[in-house]
Amino acid sequence: MKRKRKIPLVVLSDVHLGTYGCHAKELLQYLKSINPQTLVLNGDIIDMWSFSKSYFPASHMNVLRQIIKMSNLGTRVIYITGNHDEALRKYSDFILGNFELADKLILDLDGKKTWIFHGDVFDSSTQGYAKILAKLGGKGYDLLILINSLINWFLGVLGKEKRSYSKMIKDSVKKAVSFISNFETTAAEIAIQKKYSYVVCGHIHKPQMKEIENEHGKVMYLNSGDWIENLTALEYKKQKWSLYHYKTEHYKDTDTHEEKIINDIVNKILS
Repeated sequence: MKRKRKIPLVVLSDVHLGTYGCHAKELLQYLKSINPQTLVLNGDIIDMWSFSKSYFPASHMNVLRQIIKMSNLGTRVIYITGNHDEALRKYSDFILGNFELADKLILDLDGKKTWIFHGDVFDSSTQGYAKILAKLGGKGYDLLILINSLINWFLGVLGKEKRSYSKMIKDSVKKAVSFISNFETTAAEIAIQKKYSYVVCGHIHKPQMKEIENEHGKVMYLNSGDWIENLTALEYKKQKWSLYHYKTEHYKDTDTHEEKIINDIVNKILS
């Protein structure tokens, strides 16, 4: 039996359990391969916007079981709420054993202050009237992920490489409602102002590790990505962050012609 990797801190976000696009089986394999001291679930773990009694397969339930098991075995599990699981925010600060529910988290990592939160607070497309549009777009996005899965099944039968359309669709929906500002810069500027060394987000499904600097200082901006398109996680070990990727070679970006087709579909969904 392969020995589990011991990691002080792991950050996951945007799993979207309960949707067709969730790679729950792959995530379960990853979770079974690690033994983290602390596991931070940084929002949108259960997709309550798209939740349906008719679709919550065993593989998705197994992810929840594994997280509970890890908690019972000593891992500190901190669930930070996101916009797709915002219904849990009324229970913030709930603690049961090794399990905690919070809206944000401040950690001290080897003397460096670390700010962890989902990030939807910066995205006006999830607020007010625009939130309704985002939910409608999310339904169409979920349908297109299902279509994408069928296309990839046919590509697999034909022995051709799989493609990921959903990454572009997500970006297109956000752009269509015209509400996203520079997410990374906004998070970094506030973190610099608060004298944090690290700022860790999710929400935009874009895995990232980069230093951002302005006239007031600098900060390391990190984003854990997602388990829809990128299948990524952040790991902190030996005073260093790293970005874990699960089998990213199975997907590649679409070409210009396909990009136009997808954008046309998205525009029709939102019109």
